[in-house]
Amino acid sequence: MTKSRALVLVTTSFPIAGDGSEAAGSFVSDLVEEVAVKTPVRVVAPGVEAGRETWGNNIEVFRFAAPSKPLSTLKPWRLGDLRWIRKVLRGGLESTRAAVNCGETSHILALWGLPCGEWARRVARESKIDYSVWLLGSDVWGLGRIPLVRSYLARVIQWAKCAYADGIQLAEDARQIGGRKIEFLPSTRRIDAVRTEPLRVNPPYRLLFLGRWHLNKGLDLLLDALKLLREEDWSRISTVEICGGGPLEEIVRHGVGELRAAGRPVELRGYLDKVQAVAALLRADYVLIPSRIESIPVIFSDAMKLGAPVVAMPVGDLQHLIKTAPQCGLSAASIEPSAFADALSRALQSSPMTFSEGTKMRASEFELARSIEKLMAPVRDFLNG
Repeated sequence: MTKSRALVLVTTSFPIAGDGSEAAGSFVSDLVEEVAVKTPVRVVAPGVEAGRETWGNNIEVFRFAAPSKPLSTLKPWRLGDLRWIRKVLRGGLESTRAAVNCGETSHILALWGLPCGEWARRVARESKIDYSVWLLGSDVWGLGRIPLVRSYLARVIQWAKCAYADGIQLAEDARQIGGRKIEFLPSTRRIDAVRTEPLRVNPPYRLLFLGRWHLNKGLDLLLDALKLLREEDWSRISTVEICGGGPLEEIVRHGVGELRAAGRPVELRGYLDKVQAVAALLRADYVLIPSRIESIPVIFSDAMKLGAPVVAMPVGDLQHLIKTAPQCGLSAASIEPSAFADALSRALQSSPMTFSEGTKMRASEFELARSIEKLMAPVRDFLNG
């Protein structure tokens, strides 16, 4: 590993098993690999155990021990979770120090606000270097609502050299927390595949949900919405494919079981790696995003790049992105199962081809190279200094 000036990237989203369970990890690994073409990158990320590994050319990973389940699901009032929270907070900080101190470091980039931003802030201050932070909806709309935690997030934002958010409204809400300008920077991953077979012109259509089975992602709302569809709607559906995994597994399996018992064509699959996820998106005529809380999820940009229109809840920036002409799908009127069922019914009455121009236009706005160029512009001087 070269000892040239390096970018240290601190994240809780990075592949461990590579089976699709890492949520935004695929996007982060794509970003790291692209940045590593320009400069060495040292990644601080969760792992089965603490350690150090070579990920690829110009990329080294410093692992801190983390539980098998997503860190976002840990609850401090559960004794076992509290032990893990303490271990992660301590281990992440130690790994960030190790990554910065093992060679010449020009800048730290935290993905995401907490706890990564706090690790970056503390180590940057110790090392007298700068750091930047990239915020998610879970930082601003989740942790940012907790008074004491909000103060930590505000400090992370205020002390950062550069601050980004992966949503337009999210950037404005983050500004209110940190009291400074936050730049919109969409998260999107590299997709090399292209749709070779056109979307179906006539029903029945294939529907896809691909994501974490978490309350914020609204899969329970989707299952309730599916139960509200009429026989006429179901006659226009070939398959509803539900992929992923997470804390709502028991609810999801029960809900899918009820639908299948009623003769509905619902397929349940687990986590998908990137290749499998792309294949599923290429099969889909509509991608379903029933989230309760969302900024601009990576699944949205994935769908746009592969030409699949979406049916989504009116959350974050999704409503604006979907409704901007030409439309790239349909948005529900409210965050309710009945409203989502109505939007889905309207989509089934239309040909997915109706939204082709919209998906092409939105896809052009979510190129990984554009995000990296924007990200690296203010950091380039630090890396080359």
